[in-house]
Amino acid sequence: MARQRHTDIMNAASMGHGKKPSERDSKICVACGRPFSWRKKWERDWEHVRYCSDRCRKAGKKD
Repeated sequence: MARQRHTDIMNAASMGHGKKPSERDSKICVACGRPFSWRKKWERDWEHVRYCSDRCRKAGKKD
């Protein structure tokens, strides 16, 4: 049990949890092109996050 908890903590830390905001992972929004950084609400599926906001997600990708 303790080993699993340690693994969970390490995985969370690598995603951005427990880091200063300036040290967190960031991405570029595919709709507006602006950079955005890791947020707690995206913790479970950060690798699938493509948009910085609901507004950009609803607008979709610009051509």
